[in-house]
Amino acid sequence: MIVGRQSEFESLQKKYASETFQFPVLYGRRRVGKTTLINQFCLGKKAIYFVAVQSSIKENLAILSMQILNVLAPESPQNTFLSFREAIDFVFEKARTEQFILAIDEYPYLAGADKSVSSILQAAIDKYQADSKLFLILCGSSMSFMEKQVLGYESPLYGRRTAQYKILPFDYLDSAPMLPGFSNIDKIILYSITGGIPEYLARINNHLSLKENILELFFTASGRLYEEPYNLLKQELRMPETYNAIISAIAGGNSKLNTIAAKASIETSQCSKMLTTLNELGIVKREYPVTEKESKKTIYLLNDGMFMFWYRFVLPEMSRIEMGLGALACEEIFSGKLHEYVGHIFEKCAMQYLWHKLKVGGLPFSFNQLGRWWGNNPKEKREEEIDIVAVNNDGKAIFAECKWRNSPASLAVLKELERKSDLFGQYFKSGFVLFSKSGFTEELYDVQAKSDCLHLIDVDEMFR
Repeated sequence: MIVGRQSEFESLQKKYASETFQFPVLYGRRRVGKTTLINQFCLGKKAIYFVAVQSSIKENLAILSMQILNVLAPESPQNTFLSFREAIDFVFEKARTEQFILAIDEYPYLAGADKSVSSILQAAIDKYQADSKLFLILCGSSMSFMEKQVLGYESPLYGRRTAQYKILPFDYLDSAPMLPGFSNIDKIILYSITGGIPEYLARINNHLSLKENILELFFTASGRLYEEPYNLLKQELRMPETYNAIISAIAGGNSKLNTIAAKASIETSQCSKMLTTLNELGIVKREYPVTEKESKKTIYLLNDGMFMFWYRFVLPEMSRIEMGLGALACEEIFSGKLHEYVGHIFEKCAMQYLWHKLKVGGLPFSFNQLGRWWGNNPKEKREEEIDIVAVNNDGKAIFAECKWRNSPASLAVLKELERKSDLFGQYFKSGFVLFSKSGFTEELYDVQAKSDCLHLIDVDEMFR
């Protein structure tokens, strides 16, 4: 069963149906579901699936040879090919007369073991592709490597790929089918702490409560996600301790380059480069007001919900968790801290809702850009923030506010949003949208009934 990857799966199926040479490239961070997608696609098809290992080319060639011969020549002696070139030529020769898949997972490990691998593949593609039925998949978790060394202009493979798929975490809607039995509010919370990563969502036990799941995964020393962020940093990066310090600084509320560098005790130039790497991995995002181009207002935020949750709540409690007091630490975050944390992710969910509705034609307005806004109020001489501003090329703007509270949003919320929207004098106001965890007051519903430009969205509506 394919969950959340229908468009990628259908695209791969369509390309396979052409029975011509195809070379799709898949990449995305670890645990995001790349391998699951490939395995689902290969079901019922003749396929060689090879996972490269972080070792020598000799060991990788031995494993690859076994996989190739098991599928394409099971009756022949299971000898290792003399070289990677010989193995690839054998595959391409076979693909002249029959269609099959060669999927190479963790390709950066293979290319790292022998720098000539990409050039050998490029030569084989150029030689055989005209009359080939091979469906060649390259897949990797190192996004910077895949973008630069496979898809990039300087790569020998540049221009050869027939499709590319950047596999991203699920949004809150795609996460929902993996969380049966939970309320829509709990689904938002679970999305917030897993970051929409399929493997983490799959760890949620629907026979346990929300709190019991969080306790078992994060606040128990044997929990699956207890040390997950730091393990990922060690797998992906050199100097994981320094990256850890940078992420901790951001999780602690530091968002500007100079303050992050100071908190992490590194030079600003080094910090800038490392933030770029974290941005490429999807852990950190660079953000600036939606109506402006990148400027001095640029800030850095954690983009991965699981990293954000772990650094905010788990890392400071590791001593107590190791002493068996994780239940106490978990109980404390449910007393109020978790509520504030989810409020920030709720804004992200609201943006995803608006993009989804725009895609399916469920909005009475259109937009080209969507994001947060912050800036100076010259009249009040203070900084103002708006949770969501959506603008289009015609100079129209939609303003939205998100409230993750236990009480209904009131008319005062709308009035405050209207006041802040006056700062956008160059835009024509097309409407206002309020998102609320706990619904809205009757007074607000009355205003909506008399207005075409006010839209009230509660959590249940976000899942319809």
